[in-house]
Amino acid sequence: MLELRDKQFLIDCGEGTQIRMRQMGVKTNRLGHIFISHLHGDHVFGLIGLISSFGMLNRTADLHIHAQIDLEKIMEVQLLYFCAELPFKVIFHPINPRKYALIYEDRSVQVFSIPMKHRVPCCGFLFQEKPRDRHIIREMIDLYQIPTWRIPKIKLGEDFETNEGVIIPNALLTTASELPKRFAYCSDTAYSEKIIPIIDGVDCLFHEATFMDEELIRSKQTEHSTARQAGEIARKAKVKKLIIGHYSARYINQNELLNEAKAEFENTVLGEDMMVYQI
Repeated sequence: MLELRDKQFLIDCGEGTQIRMRQMGVKTNRLGHIFISHLHGDHVFGLIGLISSFGMLNRTADLHIHAQIDLEKIMEVQLLYFCAELPFKVIFHPINPRKYALIYEDRSVQVFSIPMKHRVPCCGFLFQEKPRDRHIIREMIDLYQIPTWRIPKIKLGEDFETNEGVIIPNALLTTASELPKRFAYCSDTAYSEKIIPIIDGVDCLFHEATFMDEELIRSKQTEHSTARQAGEIARKAKVKKLIIGHYSARYINQNELLNEAKAEFENTVLGEDMMVYQI
C-alpha cells in the first residue's frame, strides 16, 4: 500500500491482503486504484476477496484496476458469481506490460508502467508526484497589498506588478515547494539494466531479491533477481533508498539477503510484513 498526496494505491494483491489490512488498522476510504504487476497467483489471489469485502462494507466509490487485459477475462466469471450486486463499479484499465507508458494521472500524481524481465508478461510501476505550487510569503502579501485573486498565479511563478507599475520578482514573493517524491516498484524481474534510466534517482525503490548470489543460476532460470543484483541496480540508478523483498522461502535468516544487498548499496532495508516505511 502506497500513500501519496492523500491517496492510497495498492500494488498487487496477494492472498491474505485484506487480513493484513485489518490487522494493521488500514482504512481504505482513499483507495481508488489497484495496480497488478503480473498474473501469478501470489500477486492476484487476494483480489476477489478484497472486492467482495468492499461490497459487504457498502463501499460506493468506483474501484479501478490497472492490469494486463487477461485479468479482466479471468475475473469476469468470479465477479458475476460472487459479486453480482456490488454497490460500486469495478473498472479495468488494460496495461501493456512490455511498454514504458503513462498509465494513470490525476492533478497531483502520475503512474508509469516499467517493463520487467520475467517468465510471464510483467511490469513494475513508477509513482511520481507532480510539482507543487510555490509557497507565497505571508508578509509579502501585506507589504505589496497583493489581491487574493492574484495569489494562485504567483504560486505558479508569475511576478507581481504593483499599482505604481513596479514589477516584484516572484523569487522575492515565494519560496520553493518540496521536491516531488518518486517511488519505483520492481517485482518480479530478472536483473535488467534497462530499467535504470526510468528509475534514476528515485526517492525509494522496492526491488525483488528472491535469491542470494549463490543461487545465481537458479535466479536466471526462474527470471528472478539476487539480493546483490538488487543492490547493484539501486547503486547504478543512484536511488536514495532501497527496500528489498519477495524472498524465497528457503531463507529463514533474511539478514543474509540484506547483507548481500548492502554490500552493493548501503542504504538498503528489508521489506518486512506489516512494516511502514517513509519515502
